Amino acid sequence: MLKLYLRSETELRYHEAWIHGSKITEHWGLAGERGETAMHKCDKHQSESDNLLSVLAKPLSHGYAPLDEDDFEVLLIEFAIEGMGNKKDLSKRHALEDRMNETLGWTGLGHCDGGSIGSGTMEACCLVVDFEIAKRVIAADLAGTKFADFTQIIQE
Repeated sequence: MLKLYLRSETELRYHEAWIHGSKITEHWGLAGERGETAMHKCDKHQSESDNLLSVLAKPLSHGYAPLDEDDFEVLLIEFAIEGMGNKKDLSKRHALEDRMNETLGWTGLGHCDGGSIGSGTMEACCLVVDFEIAKRVIAADLAGTKFADFTQIIQE
């Protein structure tokens, strides 16, 4: 997978591509929105990297670029639990991690990087490109679900 970003004074845009089988999915849009997708055939005579670069040549020429690890912000979704937690809490956190990978991935905002549990709280840790946009998207995504009982979304 290759993820590219372009930040202007007013918006953050993403453009990414990944290979699955003999196809390449290209996905792009405004950070925080699901964006658009297009499918491409892999050129079996090119490497995986060259296939991705071919699909992303136009955005690269328009200033889109990958971000460094240091450009991501740490966002924590916190839940109150009893003591050190139990198997049900851990299952809930794993389900939340999967949901956040989907939500953040399809909106160009980042991914979930695991979590922690114990001492009265449980957290899912997400690496995001823009904390404020991600916080808004996550809160909306969790509303009305079994995850709506989070206590806070914080920037670490």
